Amino acid sequence: MTHKPLLAAVLGQKQPRPPIWIMRQAGRYLPEYRAIRARTKNFLELCYTPELATEVTLQPLRRFDLDAAILFSDILVVPDALGQPVRFEQGEGPVLEPVTPQTIASLKPERVLEHLAPVLETVRRLRAAMPAQKTLIGFCGSPWTVATYMIGGRGSSDQAAARLFALRYPQAFAALIDILVAASIEYLVAQLEAGADVVQLFESWALNLDDAAFEERVIAPNRRIVEGVRARVPNAPIIGFPRGAAGNLAQYAARTGVNALGLDYATPLDFAARHLPADLPVQGNLDPLRLVAGGPQLDERVEQIIAAFAGRPHIFNLGHGIVPETPIEHVARLVDRLKNR
Repeated sequence: MTHKPLLAAVLGQKQPRPPIWIMRQAGRYLPEYRAIRARTKNFLELCYTPELATEVTLQPLRRFDLDAAILFSDILVVPDALGQPVRFEQGEGPVLEPVTPQTIASLKPERVLEHLAPVLETVRRLRAAMPAQKTLIGFCGSPWTVATYMIGGRGSSDQAAARLFALRYPQAFAALIDILVAASIEYLVAQLEAGADVVQLFESWALNLDDAAFEERVIAPNRRIVEGVRARVPNAPIIGFPRGAAGNLAQYAARTGVNALGLDYATPLDFAARHLPADLPVQGNLDPLRLVAGGPQLDERVEQIIAAFAGRPHIFNLGHGIVPETPIEHVARLVDRLKNR
């Protein structure tokens, strides 16, 4: 079989250099993406059009020769598939009609794979089109993160609506999490069967939770997903990215069973080195704004990150998604530095 450096790193094999991909790499910082986006009525139309989603996914590989492509989609296609319509408004981001304890029962898990058939077709097209040595990454949002949007109706800085919902209506909240766990397992298994090499769980809102809530809302559902996926796809490679997990990182890695751990840019390098198992593959964790600024500080920080994780399998990435104002030449400089050290 063709060697895929990034997949090998996820599976615990240290590589001669850190393989690299960039969160949100297929997106608004690329003019070729903006040209395609201008041809569609809305963001979800782009996600649900396999021809266009395939092209957008492949654009950063052509431009930068990265080690992996990540499926172009969104974590909120799952609530959309469950029957809670999602729309993306200019300048506001995603907007949903908030679920209530009474409306959770009207969600339709049985229609998830049918609704997401276009996304799975994109995965199949990508598998056929990608160079053999490149890793194809699928993904979904983790249940707590997706639930915060479903309950709050939009993103928020503190997830207060979802946190209060979970405390006031524990049975309804547990029912919602059960639905999201089941839907996520089906969706990820389908992505792997369609050709994804590895899948990532995006727990984008792991912060703002006390330790008991973190155990209940983050660790337990993610563990159920990992176990459920591997019951259907044995040894499925899975990356977990619990953004803002801070002191809960080691517990998350140990108890969920993910193969590799994504680190956000606020995670101190020495903290990760001291508190994470020495053989645990890690991914990250450059501040996206360092990539915007560029210059000597970018080179210096890249070297610090590489040195900090030199003793373990390491996938170089940002510690959150690339931002639209990122200069393309800075991305090229980063990739070149990684590949020609």
